[in-house]
Amino acid sequence: MFQIATFHSPLTSKFGAPRQAGVVQELLGRIILEPPFRSADAIRGMEGFDYLWLIWEFSANLPSTSSITPSSTPPKLTVRPPRLGGNERVGVFASRSPFRPNSLGLSSVRIDHIDYDCPDAPVIYVKGADLIDGTPIYDIKPYIPYTDSHPDARAGFVDEREWQPLEVELSEEASQQLKQEEYSALRTQLPTLKDILSQDPRPHYHDSAEHIYKMPYADYDVHFQVSQGRLTVVRIKKT
Repeated sequence: MFQIATFHSPLTSKFGAPRQAGVVQELLGRIILEPPFRSADAIRGMEGFDYLWLIWEFSANLPSTSSITPSSTPPKLTVRPPRLGGNERVGVFASRSPFRPNSLGLSSVRIDHIDYDCPDAPVIYVKGADLIDGTPIYDIKPYIPYTDSHPDARAGFVDEREWQPLEVELSEEASQQLKQEEYSALRTQLPTLKDILSQDPRPHYHDSAEHIYKMPYADYDVHFQVSQGRLTVVRIKKT
């Protein structure tokens, strides 16, 4: 197995990355094919599809567990999903935890457009991905509704635990920063950034109202606090 593409995103760290594909629908990313596949022939017919399946590697997990090299470490059989508050365990194969025997992820993403004229063409622009910048992609397949969609399917503990997004607000300091010219790029992406923050980027074991967290996003560091279901962006720093 070998890498066929690389994903590029404004999310440069797994801290803040959506926990599932599709929850931040307008988050835009780019798929750049590796040179052997960097040809319009490799994606001929893709324009006729709305969604793609991406098979990729959780490359930011430490220690790294290669998908092609067996590990001598005993396998991790249970995990603690954030949806269960991080306190209850389920089997690794009954979860979508990023800590998996082969570190492989599967995500459904929406095609936004394909650029055939840029230097790395063709570049596939997609929305709604949960991949971070630099993620290796091992395969791309078209999403086919009549086989891939199961709207009446049960979803185990996910059905039982409703997820409540956080309310997101800006402090006066952050609001004033966004009015400055050097923050203009972030200003246009503010709705997407708020969607990401509403998913609560904090580790499931963190619940401190006083702690100020830092989440990298594109060329900025976003500092925020969370209290009683409300996330406040305290300040933003250009990196």
